[in-house]
Amino acid sequence: MKSKMFISAVLACCLTCTVFFATAQSAAQPYRTGAGLLIDVGEGVTLVGPHVKHFFAPNHAGEGAVLFGGGVTSLQAMYQYNQPIGELDGLQWYLGIGGNIFFEEDVDATFGIVPAAGLDYKIAKAPIDLSFDWRPKFLLYDGDSEFLAARFGIGLRFTF
Repeated sequence: MKSKMFISAVLACCLTCTVFFATAQSAAQPYRTGAGLLIDVGEGVTLVGPHVKHFFAPNHAGEGAVLFGGGVTSLQAMYQYNQPIGELDGLQWYLGIGGNIFFEEDVDATFGIVPAAGLDYKIAKAPIDLSFDWRPKFLLYDGDSEFLAARFGIGLRFTF
């Protein structure tokens, strides 16, 4: 049952991304690279650590993070499609998909698939960027899986 739910969620995410990519218009990003702190909170353990977001094309960015908390270390990488919201300078929505690996003492590595949907705001005339997103996790470990729906990311970055 869990695998059917997992496959349905992945297919829904892919369909949503396809619709957004097909209908979105290109625009310049408000910054090129941002580095700072990411807080990943919600169901399960709270994780905190450094992260970087880099635009490699006007609407396309990559994000990487190393997060720590509750005896767990998580390595995370994500692709994000970004799009401005109307005439609001610096505010954009994004959709992303990526993966992570959790390391915990005396436990085999846990792999995760992480979709994201959120908002990113670059403060005008300041090198500061804030983000908030919903990032549920599909965890795969020891022949089993788990879905954590109530996961959120809060980011604070210095931009350059």
